Amino acid sequence: MKVLVDAFGGDKAPLEVLKGCILSREELPGTEVVLVGNKKEIEKCAAENSLDISPFEIEDADGAITMNDEPGVVLKEKSESSMAKGLKMLAEGKADAFVSAGNSGAMTLGATMIVKRIRGIKRPAFAPIMPSSKGPFMLIDGGANVEVRAEMLRQFGVMGSVYMENIIGIKNPRVALANVGVEEHKGDTLRHEAFALLKKTDINFTGNIEARDIPAGQADVVVADGFSGNMIAKMYEGAAKELFGKIKGVFLKNIRTKLAALLIKKELKELKQYFDYNRYGGAVVLGVKKPVLKTHGSANAVAIAAVIRAASEFAGSGAIDIIEDKISKISSKEE
Repeated sequence: MKVLVDAFGGDKAPLEVLKGCILSREELPGTEVVLVGNKKEIEKCAAENSLDISPFEIEDADGAITMNDEPGVVLKEKSESSMAKGLKMLAEGKADAFVSAGNSGAMTLGATMIVKRIRGIKRPAFAPIMPSSKGPFMLIDGGANVEVRAEMLRQFGVMGSVYMENIIGIKNPRVALANVGVEEHKGDTLRHEAFALLKKTDINFTGNIEARDIPAGQADVVVADGFSGNMIAKMYEGAAKELFGKIKGVFLKNIRTKLAALLIKKELKELKQYFDYNRYGGAVVLGVKKPVLKTHGSANAVAIAAVIRAASEFAGSGAIDIIEDKISKISSKEE
């Protein structure tokens, strides 16, 4: 399995990216990692930090896409950047997957226009894997499509179901539609139409889900339009950060609370790790012909290694073929 890694994607690139690649080699000895980016800068960073990158092939690229760039630069002004070149190589069959911690908009657009959509897919979706009290769940769409139609939400549900079953290993994953209430009649016209389509689709659709029930793990796939999904994701991350910050503050308040923290140090560490999205492998761009995965911009080495692992697993799962087959069957039934 060959995974292309954008060496200049993310706030901590290229150092944390290189560290993550080295870590992934230790965890996945059978996966070949290729660094994409300015070769001189990669080698300089490795030398300055005493990192051995000799096992990795480097594909030289010109420049990088920043977080402030408009998505369209991946196709125009920065079409020779590390992200653009990695996506082109993937589309040309020179690797099995591509990962980056770079600009989400540029990556989604590049995956759609360069790697191309799976036949029958209306719009690819940005699908982060997130933690809940019962394990990981997928939020789809996490921000790629602000305006959608009901048939797109149905496709999101199908793609999410296939991914969670074949890559995460959840049998018959529960798919729910994010809404303002659990009753079937709740929500706007879009939600009513999507509910009806999902209900008659061959997946384990469990109905509507309210935002407050998502952290409790009441669904394995949460289907949403990109606007709502992005709001859910950002609120989720912000609330978790504030909560753990408050918990830390309580235990550092005085000698008594510090002693209490020492007594349950192991349990606190386990709790923090349980809700750490770094270990879930970031987000996948579902709906394109080959595996394209994105981890968050502030990704550290652990997060980079996790997304490489997820990319390798995705590439070897056959999930894309399953998605294409399911979408084709839905289309043929409606013709």
